[in-house]
Amino acid sequence: MSRVLRNSISRFLRYCYLFEDAVLILILTTMIGFAVMQIVARNFFGVGIPWADTLLNILVLWVGLVGAMVATRRDHHIAIDALVRFLSKKVQGIVQRLVDLFTAVVCAIVAFHSIRFVLIEYESGTLAFSIVPAWLCQSILPIAFSIIALRYLVYAMVRGTVFMPDRKQS
Repeated sequence: MSRVLRNSISRFLRYCYLFEDAVLILILTTMIGFAVMQIVARNFFGVGIPWADTLLNILVLWVGLVGAMVATRRDHHIAIDALVRFLSKKVQGIVQRLVDLFTAVVCAIVAFHSIRFVLIEYESGTLAFSIVPAWLCQSILPIAFSIIALRYLVYAMVRGTVFMPDRKQS
């Protein structure tokens, strides 16, 4: 791979990571802001924003899935590898690639079915709250699972190479 192409890919990924971080910060800030506004409005004025609780529930879904995308971009997700530690380094690499491939397949299946789910919601015209359609709120499902599936497919291909060394045991 040429140096120019590698630098272009690195720059593109850096911008994607910054975008993910910005979206995560925006969602979390919005959640905190609406929660505080709801508390203040209810305690001091006896009323609240009618759709704020629904929005907060949706934002919890979004922050969880965007957070999962951020965690998987550096392979810092929850992993149960107690038995893998007792295997040789070569076998650990093989097992890790199989786990990456399995994770990619499962996430791709979830992404496929979540696309179907979002399309059904789109066709039904259901509203989540106010004038916001439910499909728009649920659109994070196929986006997040597709990105996670793609990342783990790439991990399965490049793990153990110069691009992504095997996971260090801590």
